[in-house]
Amino acid sequence: MKYDFDKMIDRRGTSSYKWDQSEKLFGNPDVLPLWVADMDFEAPREVTEAIKKRAEQGIYGYTFRPESYYEAVSGWLSRRHGWKVEHDWITSSPGVVPALSMIVMANTEPGDRIILQSPVYYPFYDVIQMNGRVVVDNPLLRKDGRYTIDFELLERQAAEGAKLLLLCSPHNPGGRVWTREELTRIGDICVRHGVLVIADEIHHDLVFRGHHHIPFASISDAFAQISFTCIATSKTFNLAGLQAASVIIPNDELRRKYNALLKALSLHMESYFGLTAVESAYTYGDEWLEQLLDYLEGNLNAMLDFMKTELPEIKVMKPEGTYMVWMDCRAISDRPEVLKKLMFEQAGVAFSEGSVFGRQGAGWLRVNLACPRSILTEGLERFGRAVRACLAER
Repeated sequence: MKYDFDKMIDRRGTSSYKWDQSEKLFGNPDVLPLWVADMDFEAPREVTEAIKKRAEQGIYGYTFRPESYYEAVSGWLSRRHGWKVEHDWITSSPGVVPALSMIVMANTEPGDRIILQSPVYYPFYDVIQMNGRVVVDNPLLRKDGRYTIDFELLERQAAEGAKLLLLCSPHNPGGRVWTREELTRIGDICVRHGVLVIADEIHHDLVFRGHHHIPFASISDAFAQISFTCIATSKTFNLAGLQAASVIIPNDELRRKYNALLKALSLHMESYFGLTAVESAYTYGDEWLEQLLDYLEGNLNAMLDFMKTELPEIKVMKPEGTYMVWMDCRAISDRPEVLKKLMFEQAGVAFSEGSVFGRQGAGWLRVNLACPRSILTEGLERFGRAVRACLAER
């Protein structure tokens, strides 16, 4: 069955966070949005049909997770990632970011130190700082055109009493898919110093050919016992609006604490349609995902060719995973306000401005590839014309 990822779907007027806020966010209603991590592709047919069948019941009452849900989640992780997950380990959350916040709340106290690796997905800062904890930055290093980890600094920070590490795997915005060796070095440091690891693995299925995602907790039982793994169908199958994530906690005591907070916040009831979507996607979504990955790789190659030919001044960090591309635009400017004006006013396109990912991100932009190729091409051409005009004025 061939899926049509070139199909154009008009999402305007649907209360789309991505498409219906251009004037409010960017001051230009005609901005082409290639920013938030939301794909412009239809979900697998099986998911749509399952939701339709669920809707036809006509009564949308309180819902619990059936055994078939656990089988779908554990089956997917076993089939796609080689990780055998016990059903008892699996709990839930309305989304990955709420799960990160609840884990922080349940396992640390105000003033505790939490490590993140910048530049990184900007809600990481919120779930630390807005819960009264302290960010400990372990900045990533750039080497041979990609990010690597400063393990010596990580060791010192762990030894100095950090309580948690927020691990973005695969990494957003840099697109790194961490190797087994890298993850093992992280885990060894954290075990040695009693640091818990929250592994945000929401992009775990979106990995380009030649790379392989390894769940952090799958490497050893010692790592599993200090870990929280957060996943969702939201990125893989474009189901973010259905509010259903899975949190995998092998350690009984850590899981008990998490579930107690989940109940205290009254977030333990499940999304009526979300569970159906998760179960259907994880049961029937393999072929759709394989075709999606081929299409995304085609988009990536088209973008790399365009940048090399038309905008060689901009250096692109080729991603190993996710559908985001991280671009070094410091040859134009390292000032966020300059790049915003270039995008929103001069080019009529919205990428994500890099400083929101941390100070290291100033002068960088993040581009969302997950759209029909014609939209990506138009966005790149708009941006290219604006950049050339900007450089010509110097």
